[in-house]
Amino acid sequence: MEPLMEATPAPRRWRAGLTRNVLALGVVSLLTDISTEMIVPIRILFLVGVLGTPLPLAGLIEGLAESASSLLKIVSGQVSDRVVSRKPMILLGYGVSNFAKPLLALATTWPQALGFILVERVGKGLRTSPRDALMADSTAAAYRGKAFGFHRSMDTLGAAIGPLVTAAILVWTNDNLRAVFAWTLIPGLLSLAAIALLVRETRGPQAARRESHQKAAAGSRHEPLARLGRGFWLFTTIATVFALGNTSDAFIFLRTQGLEQSVVAVPLIYFGYNVVYALLATPLGTLSDRWGRAPVLVAGFTAFGLVYAGWAAATQGWQAWALFVVYGVYAAATEGVAKALVVDLAPSAARGAALGWFNGLVGFAALPANVLGGWLWSSYGPSATFAVGAALGFTAAALLVAGSRWLRPTAGPA
Repeated sequence: MEPLMEATPAPRRWRAGLTRNVLALGVVSLLTDISTEMIVPIRILFLVGVLGTPLPLAGLIEGLAESASSLLKIVSGQVSDRVVSRKPMILLGYGVSNFAKPLLALATTWPQALGFILVERVGKGLRTSPRDALMADSTAAAYRGKAFGFHRSMDTLGAAIGPLVTAAILVWTNDNLRAVFAWTLIPGLLSLAAIALLVRETRGPQAARRESHQKAAAGSRHEPLARLGRGFWLFTTIATVFALGNTSDAFIFLRTQGLEQSVVAVPLIYFGYNVVYALLATPLGTLSDRWGRAPVLVAGFTAFGLVYAGWAAATQGWQAWALFVVYGVYAAATEGVAKALVVDLAPSAARGAALGWFNGLVGFAALPANVLGGWLWSSYGPSATFAVGAALGFTAAALLVAGSRWLRPTAGPA
């Protein structure tokens, strides 16, 4: 088993901080995201266009799926701090997700589709927090931004490949959306093999986690939440405010289809977004290791606000391509860096719980965000949905600037 990497970092080189587990989990996420992102650009098109789901209901389905996943992230994060090995939880979560996605090919009504989508999100809820905690256990503090950024790069490389596969299948099958769902089984099975063969449990954190929870049990029932720290809860609150305006990408896909008047254009533009994201996630994560997390996050939230303001005003197809490029910059500057900041702020023996609460609360905000976004779209048009998102993005950036002095790492190794 692999030792806990909390010692003095090695000399800086391209592989510094990218331990066996970080590399292995990157491969797992690459394969899983190929299968996931094969269906993401077309899922709402399938719900609305094939199954005849009303748009507000489709937004509710997306929100319910993310909310179910988010609640499980909280639970799975806390459980992963108590168990001896996180790997079985990770394998179970990926297994549930990767077997549920192909079943969408069999759905004939929106309730059936909702059931399959919920099961897939349950798998994500089971795996995300234990996986992120295992990566943090396997990485020196000086390289956390780089490690999480690399993971997002690999994840997003898969997300770039997935839409290309989707476009090829749509051309090959004459726009058969069900065929896309069925083919997700292949990369899903490969990702499970990668977990079984390549990922190793870390040695050392288990004793610290058990001792921490014994102390928590001896204290008040609220201590486990309080011990995560003021900085952690402040950042989680800001990230949740931001998430209330971050509607599902499904709304962007619908907007893109309306501008381009083409189903095939949607996965191709999404491919461009993922290429930008994959190329920038590792360098921006590394930059956050050197300059600090807050400046990179502020830039990312600001980029999001600009992109959503652009979507509110867009009228031509070429604008969709330009907006997706800037959207890739936002994602690269925030998703991995935010998780690295959570690990910085939380006690090392409670990383699973901290990542669980962060992932859970931010993800749970998808339900009101998508319901509100769908209602605004139906009542006032797409511009209203994106204008509200832009306003909340700029608000989150301002809150992050105002609270930056409380977001400095305070937790040391266990």
